[in-house]
Amino acid sequence: MKRSAKRTIGLVLLNLFFIGICLIGLVPILYAFLLSVSGGSGALTTGLSLLPDTFTLDNYRSILVEKPFLKWLSNSVILSVGTMVLAMGTSVTASYAFSRFRFPGRAAAMQVLLLLNAFPQILSMFAVFRLFKQLNLLNSHAGLILIYSGSMCIFSVWNMKGYFDSIPVEIEEASKIDGAGNLTLIAKIILPLARPAIIVTAVMVLIFVWNEYLFATTFMLREESYSLAGGLYQLQADDYSRSWPLFSAAAILVSVPILILFFCIQKYMVSGLTAGGVKG
Repeated sequence: MKRSAKRTIGLVLLNLFFIGICLIGLVPILYAFLLSVSGGSGALTTGLSLLPDTFTLDNYRSILVEKPFLKWLSNSVILSVGTMVLAMGTSVTASYAFSRFRFPGRAAAMQVLLLLNAFPQILSMFAVFRLFKQLNLLNSHAGLILIYSGSMCIFSVWNMKGYFDSIPVEIEEASKIDGAGNLTLIAKIILPLARPAIIVTAVMVLIFVWNEYLFATTFMLREESYSLAGGLYQLQADDYSRSWPLFSAAAILVSVPILILFFCIQKYMVSGLTAGGVKG
């Protein structure tokens, strides 16, 4: 009985500790939100106040009406969805092939992919910029999608290969005994079982592109072609017109779609192989 009470107290204290950490992590977000609804122009004040002196939504109105925020949002959606479709369309089949088939050069190819992913992307920026200039791909969504897809495809292959490795081969063998062909096996057995890994990997690709800044500001040279990351940079580029409340409002609006998407895929992040196998 005493051991059960000690365990309960320990779990309560542990949960309180984690809740405290979460609340501390929410402090910068809360501060950014309060700053976005304030009527001032600076991020630092002389006094300590939880609530702003003047509550206003003018910063959000200014971002949505006076700034090309919706255009930046459209550009980010095109880049994110285009990259996700292209990267996942190639990496799902490649990761399954690396997991299930034993062919010459398989291990070497995986090591080369891992080595390529280890190099900072900035090392190739000058060469890619010259190549894109010759191919007229600057200020082009297609150019950025190619760059993002190439880099994220490597991550996706490695991430999903481990999940395909965890799927028992006996499931595939039993399906083949029942007369399932290769396409039926992949479409009705493998992909449903790997759905959690595919969805989580796809969302991680989308979040990377959504927040990517370096290539978005290097290869997009016009304001109307900026993504959200480039647009946020543009808001702070001029020292004379810099407004931290305006920037905070834009940052909050940029984060909302990702938060909604994250909450929508929570169940897939905790889904296991066993549940998928039972449903199949």
